[in-house]
Amino acid sequence: MATDLKQKDPEQTWWQTNQAGIYRGTGAIAGAAAVVIVLRWALGFLRDLDAPARTIAGIYEFFGADQSADAIRASGLSSASNKAIIAVVALLVGVAGVWALFLAANALVDRLAFSWRSRIRPWVFVGPAIALLGFFLVFPTLNTVYTSLTEDIADFPTEVPAELTASDDILATMAGEEDRVEFGSYWINGDSFEIAKVTVISSKEGNSSAILILSGGKVRTFGLQNYGFALTDEDMRIAFRNNLLWLVIGTGGAVILGLLIATLVDRVKREALAKTFVFVPLSISMVGAAVIWRFMYYWRPPGQTQIGLLNAVKTGLGGEPTAWVQTPPLNTMALIVIMVWLQTGFAMVILSAALKGVPNEIVEAARIDGANEFQLFFRVIVPSIRGSIITVSTTVFIAILKVFDIVFVMTGGRFDTEVVANRMFTEMFKFRNFGRASSLAVILLVVTIPIMVINIRNLRRQGIGA
Repeated sequence: MATDLKQKDPEQTWWQTNQAGIYRGTGAIAGAAAVVIVLRWALGFLRDLDAPARTIAGIYEFFGADQSADAIRASGLSSASNKAIIAVVALLVGVAGVWALFLAANALVDRLAFSWRSRIRPWVFVGPAIALLGFFLVFPTLNTVYTSLTEDIADFPTEVPAELTASDDILATMAGEEDRVEFGSYWINGDSFEIAKVTVISSKEGNSSAILILSGGKVRTFGLQNYGFALTDEDMRIAFRNNLLWLVIGTGGAVILGLLIATLVDRVKREALAKTFVFVPLSISMVGAAVIWRFMYYWRPPGQTQIGLLNAVKTGLGGEPTAWVQTPPLNTMALIVIMVWLQTGFAMVILSAALKGVPNEIVEAARIDGANEFQLFFRVIVPSIRGSIITVSTTVFIAILKVFDIVFVMTGGRFDTEVVANRMFTEMFKFRNFGRASSLAVILLVVTIPIMVINIRNLRRQGIGA
């Protein structure tokens, strides 16, 4: 039987078979490229303060309203309009743009071989988060450590004078011309790379050692002077003492009160209502809480009308008004009370949930064995919720360790109420001592690390993240 059989072109057959996949892959690549271009434009838009005005003027010009466009270019937009436009662009880019980027990247992964999809897909979703953490957390941390070792170390030139570029001992010559630096010895003395040890002379803080590194015509000074200041300065000793009081009394007070209230309200009928009153302060910002308690502690000289609640009550009972915020060490205790007031609700909620998780069988068995309420609480219930108590304690500890808002609003660090975080802010933004401020930040970080280790071990002991 004779039939006309047309042989198909192999190339045409391959194209017909893979045409849909090629279109999808090309579309995914084009979509990803478009999203990246839009994100790059948006970042530039957010950095440029004049971008909203130019964009609105361009829109007016596109629709033929040239006079309005010229007026906007000449006078610009109001501050509120600028902020509103930037906020809209940030929301669109931050939500829709990121979603579009993930979808495009996921479509690209789908075009890969099956064996590669399971390897690459997790990094597509987790990779940006890791990159952002590295850029906004790890890099600033390392830069802070570097700054604490290099800034405010010695008043030493950072540029090599032109007449010394041909010298064999550049650092020794430069140190000899400085009054506050005494050259010690060379560790490395190369043609374009030198490392030398010097002594920084200071009548106030005493002499100390530093390291000079010459590389590429730039001189960098490394030393521990900022940490020496943090550990020896009299004002810093007061700050560390106050921080210790905050940590011991604040953490202990919040956890003990939270546990006590959680135990008591567990037996009342209106448990939810009682917890609400204790938990409400946690929803208030530290600045707001400081303003509230500032009126509580407000003091006026004797004979004047007291508008502060505590002094009004005290004078109403026949006593003399007390300068709660101006009188050390009473003022530090008064500020700690604010933090305890804020954190007790958090401790209560977590510990209340832990108390409800204690098996009734254990409690009943202890009662049958003759345990009274105090023995039942301290020997049965507390050991059963030990993990939750540690978690709450470490969380409150870290929150109190970096306390700043309350001290800044209430006293600004005056009247011997200084704490490390407030002093760090003062050194950074008031005195412009970036090295000293960075050293204080590093000290807070170092103190936080063992607390985080304790917390992680406690969570693993409870089977979380094991």
